[in-house]
Amino acid sequence: MSQTIPIFYTISDDFAPYAAVAIESLLPYVSSDYQYQIIIVHQGLRQATRQNLKSLTRDNVEIIFYEINDAKLGAIQNRKENFLRADFFTPSIFYRLFLADLFPQYDKAIYVDSDTVWNGDPAEMFAIALNDDLIGAAPDHSVEHVAPMQTYIKNAVGVPAAEYINSGVLLMNFKQLRQDDFTQHFLYLLQKYHVDCIAPDQDYLNVMCSGRITYLNEKWNAMPKDDEFAAERVDNPKLIHYNLFFKPWHFDQVMYDHYFWQAAQKTPYAQQLKTVRAHYTPAMQQLDREKLMSMLNHADELPENPVTFKKLQDQGEQVRLS
Repeated sequence: MSQTIPIFYTISDDFAPYAAVAIESLLPYVSSDYQYQIIIVHQGLRQATRQNLKSLTRDNVEIIFYEINDAKLGAIQNRKENFLRADFFTPSIFYRLFLADLFPQYDKAIYVDSDTVWNGDPAEMFAIALNDDLIGAAPDHSVEHVAPMQTYIKNAVGVPAAEYINSGVLLMNFKQLRQDDFTQHFLYLLQKYHVDCIAPDQDYLNVMCSGRITYLNEKWNAMPKDDEFAAERVDNPKLIHYNLFFKPWHFDQVMYDHYFWQAAQKTPYAQQLKTVRAHYTPAMQQLDREKLMSMLNHADELPENPVTFKKLQDQGEQVRLS
């Protein structure tokens, strides 16, 4: 029997077109030696959305929908500490933190954000040994040249900036996460301290998994950079992640954008995505730039908060699962 490789996406209806691109991009690279299960975790996808995504099924690529229960998310409140990028509340970013408990049939899985494109076989990533590490992830190179974020990571999150991982692509040791009661510890920290974060899911993962992370090569999470850092472009990336604000469906000449449009044209959303780009105005782009600056200003302020992950650690609170 072929080995099964579970790959999780967590989406809402508005992000379905980008998830379709992500799944479509995977199809040319799957191997006949494996069975690939694409598990889409959601809350209330429309039937038309399900049909569009289901149309991407192939002989050894199964697409499964899992509707997450509100009861599981009751502890995650719509409050500023839980806002993504200090900008808006989206509970879907937290879904990944519950996956190990929700899917006890799997010991290991891949989690991928929907703003990604595959350029290699997920089986290669899945084969990377985690041993007793909780996750495999790549360092977050999207913020390595951003001074306010570097200060925030060091003085608020409390991990070395070079070891700070991006949570948009994860190889997850479900078995070990369950054994170490990861989800319960996350909920304890969340409900007791309400730590203000720039990227709540990502920051909790960085703190809780510190010392138990297998660092993946950047080719598994190649994130676009500004033109001034073009020399740092990853050659032949296996997985591209259009992190933060500068998406190829909103901006022209985004690094690695040709991978996105190559897959997009094969999806049921091809024309819709072209229309989104055509109608994304310079004023909308400027608003994205302003949101980026607002995020960086907030990152500058957070180390002074009375409650940070670093201060909790300095006070002796057990935040790491070590």
